[in-house]
Amino acid sequence: RTSTTTTTTKMSSDRASKVARRDNGHGDAAAAASADGWTPQSWRERPILQQPSYKDQELLKKSMEKLSSLPPLVQPDEIIDLRKELAEVGAGKRFILQGGDCAERFQDCNAERLQNKLKIILQMSVVLVWGARIPLTRIGRIAGQYMKPRSKPTEKHGDGEIMAYKGDAINGHSVSERDHDPDRLVQGYFHSAATLNYVRSLLVSAFADLHKPSTWDLTFVKDETSKAKYDSVVKEITHALEFMASCGMAEDDQMSRVQLYSSHEGLVLDFEEAMTRKVDDKYYNLGAHFIWIGDRTRQIDGAHIEYFRGIENPVGCKCGPTTIPSELIELIQKLNPTNRPGKIVLISRFGAGKVTEKLTEIIQAVEAAGLNVVWECDPMHGNTFATSTGVKTRDFKAILAELMESFAVHEACGTWLGGVHFELTGENVTECVGGSCGMSPDDLTENYESFCDPRLNWQQSIEMAFRLVDVLKQRKAEK
Repeated sequence: RTSTTTTTTKMSSDRASKVARRDNGHGDAAAAASADGWTPQSWRERPILQQPSYKDQELLKKSMEKLSSLPPLVQPDEIIDLRKELAEVGAGKRFILQGGDCAERFQDCNAERLQNKLKIILQMSVVLVWGARIPLTRIGRIAGQYMKPRSKPTEKHGDGEIMAYKGDAINGHSVSERDHDPDRLVQGYFHSAATLNYVRSLLVSAFADLHKPSTWDLTFVKDETSKAKYDSVVKEITHALEFMASCGMAEDDQMSRVQLYSSHEGLVLDFEEAMTRKVDDKYYNLGAHFIWIGDRTRQIDGAHIEYFRGIENPVGCKCGPTTIPSELIELIQKLNPTNRPGKIVLISRFGAGKVTEKLTEIIQAVEAAGLNVVWECDPMHGNTFATSTGVKTRDFKAILAELMESFAVHEACGTWLGGVHFELTGENVTECVGGSCGMSPDDLTENYESFCDPRLNWQQSIEMAFRLVDVLKQRKAEK
C-alpha cells in the first residue's frame, strides 16, 4: 500500500525497534495451541458465560452442522493482511478506524442502509487520511455483529419477566420472539454473507473512490469557529485531490482502493466453532477478519479465552475499570504465547474522567512485560447514561473527553494510541446528545432506532473525525 506520509516519524521508528526486539519469531498460534491440547472444541470443557439458552438441542445440532458445511465468509489471506497492518499500527506507522452498529439488525440488511454505513466510514477516512496524513486501517462492526452480551438475562415486562434481547442472531426484539432460537444463527450467517457481498461490490466501484467524496454538508455545525475550521479542512482535502488530478499524478492506494475488514464480538462459541476452519495446519475463524473478547467474557480460565488462543485471527480484548494489570498480562501471554506483532488489540473503555490512573497502570504493566500489543480506545461504552425520562444515551462531550484523555496518557507513557472504536451510523438518528448539531435530551425521541446502545449519527461521527485530525497532527509533530 502507498503511504500518505513521506517521512517516518521518530515515534514510529522507536516503536518499530521495540516491536523488532520483542518479536520472538517462534511460530504461529495453532502450533503453540495444538501442543497444549487446543482444538476448536476444547472450549467446551471450560466454564462459560453469556451463552444463549436453547430449549431445542437437536435443532442447535442441525444448525451447527449447517453452518459448518457453508462456505467461509472471509479468506485466510485477508486475515493475514489485516494482521500485517495491525503490526504496522503497533509500530506507530498506521491508525485504525473501527466503527459500526452496536448491534446489527436483520431488517437493516438492505442497499440503502448498507450504503450509508459504508459512506460514513469512507467520509471519515477522507478526513483522517488527508487531514492527518496517516495510513488508515478500516474495520467495520459489520457482517456479524448480531449477538450481544447483556448485564441481566431477563428484563421486566408488565407484571412478569421475559428474556432480554441479545441480538437478532439469538432472539427477536419483539416480545413474541424472545425465546432463543438456534436457527437465527444460520440466518445471521446469510445476512452477513449478503452484507459482505454488497459491501465488496461497492468497494470495487466508484462509490468507494475517495477522490470523489460526496458533497460535504456542514450546515449542522452551529458554532462559527468550529464551522470555519472544518470548512478549512474540507477545502484543503479538495484542493489536494484536484491538484493531484490536474498533474496526472499516480493515484494514492489509500484513496482509490479501499479495504474494509469485518469484525464482531466473538460471543456465541457454538457459532464461532462452526466458522473455524483448518487451512495449511492452522486454524482460522473465517466468519470475520477480526473478533474481540468482551469485558464480560475475558475470564482467564474461561471458555472464550480457551477458544481464542488457538485461532490465527487478530484478537481484540476489552479492558476497563475492572481490569487487573497482572491478570491482563497473563491473558495476553495465553492468547499470544509467541508475542507476534499484530495479534493482540487492547481496547480500553473506562469513561471520561476515569482514564488517567487506570490506563497508565495497564500500559506500564504491558510495556514492562515486553508484550507486543496494539492500543485502541473505545470511548463509547464507559459513557452511557439514562436521561431523567429513562432514555439510554451518551454525551458527545464525554466521548471526546475520554478519547483526548487516552491520547494524553499514551503520550505521557511514550506509546502510540493506534486506533478508535466507535458505535456509529450513517443514518440521521437521535441517540447521542451533544456535538455541533446541538442534540439535546428532548430530541432523542425523534428518531431513536437502536435496540441496544446509542450510536453517533452522521453529523456527530464526521465531527469526531475532524477532532481526531487535530490530535493526530499534534502527536506526529511532537514526535
